[in-house]
Amino acid sequence: MSRVNCTPVRLARKRRLMKFAKGYWGARRRQYKVMKETVHRGWQYAYIHRRLRKRDFRKLWILRINAACRSRDFMYSRLIAGLKKADIELNRKSLSELAIHEPAAFDQIVDTAKAALAS
Repeated sequence: MSRVNCTPVRLARKRRLMKFAKGYWGARRRQYKVMKETVHRGWQYAYIHRRLRKRDFRKLWILRINAACRSRDFMYSRLIAGLKKADIELNRKSLSELAIHEPAAFDQIVDTAKAALAS
């Protein structure tokens, strides 16, 4: 009796992987072994960079807030300390958006932080 290679299942598995290799060039798209390694490495990088993106955005927000504070003769660390003392719970993302789009509101926040630190 002849040996069965489980062809439909195997081809379906290959086709599923081929969808992820769409847009790759050369052997990365045509040879199954290379394709599999490339796609799996891509998934690994995607997993890692989903976490790194969060860190990068936090760094960006802190840089923006710090630049806005420095233009008002204040320091980022003192601003955060003053906000904590004044019980104002604004995250860094919203603070950076305020610093860019609503400078008058950011000025009031800085003044509140200064007053909280002074008392």
